[in-house]
Amino acid sequence: MLTLLLSLAMVVDTSSILRIPVAAAESLTVTVSGEGVTVVVIPGLAGSAFAFRRLTPILVGTGHRVIVVEPLGMGTSSRPERADYALEAQAGRVASVLDTLGVRQALVLGHALGGSIALRLALARPDLARGVVLMEGGAAEQAATSGFRRAMLFAPWVKMLGGQALIRKQLRKSLAKSSSDPGWITDEVIEGYSRGVVQDLDRTLKGYLRMVEARDHSHLAPRLGLLRLPVLLILGAAPHEAGPNSKEIELLSKGLPVFSMQLVPGAGHHIHEERPCELAALIDSFDAVRP
Repeated sequence: MLTLLLSLAMVVDTSSILRIPVAAAESLTVTVSGEGVTVVVIPGLAGSAFAFRRLTPILVGTGHRVIVVEPLGMGTSSRPERADYALEAQAGRVASVLDTLGVRQALVLGHALGGSIALRLALARPDLARGVVLMEGGAAEQAATSGFRRAMLFAPWVKMLGGQALIRKQLRKSLAKSSSDPGWITDEVIEGYSRGVVQDLDRTLKGYLRMVEARDHSHLAPRLGLLRLPVLLILGAAPHEAGPNSKEIELLSKGLPVFSMQLVPGAGHHIHEERPCELAALIDSFDAVRP
């Protein structure tokens, strides 16, 4: 742990923020940090590169190039109203970004919904991934959870009921419920998490409604057995909302040929916020012993 902290202390932030076009009217925000073995991070629905501000420098300090790709409609990526927000399409866009950057055989990390995108990416383009780490994620078949779909029923009234202030209030509540210790959720954190959402609230809400409607043409679960690369599921061990349930975990365990699971004590859904050092150590260990 001392070596890890010393390495982190020597890291100088040289991150580059790129805007990479993937189709007409579609571009993704991509943050590239460090040099070395490539790790690609795909945030979940409420995530962005900001959410990994604690994990990224640790990985950079241990010799990684970290590439955070914010999917369409998430973070500060574009939010076209007419786009296809299905998970297969999202994986295709991430693949386009990695092709543009010349990335091959990266370790792909997906948080929450980003985990399902990571699995689809590895299935469609095995040349891009050498392993997948699911951080509180699973084999989701839709871009929006049932809770998110219920929330979107109120989308037409969001601006009337408080607009940006309401979004930030609900975000704080959601992050707190899914955390072990909500002490990390400060006003500055809420500002960082909501930055992309509130830049153009109308476009954001329209994009979210498209996510609710999005359907993939092929299911992921029956294809898990085709994944021959190692997959690690990392879960927060403390009681919390969100994350895969027991049935989803069993699906991964039985469906994936090379599967393992690790628990992080004292962490909830946002392991990268609550226990970034422990998470980085698990990622390093997994990548070092991959078949």
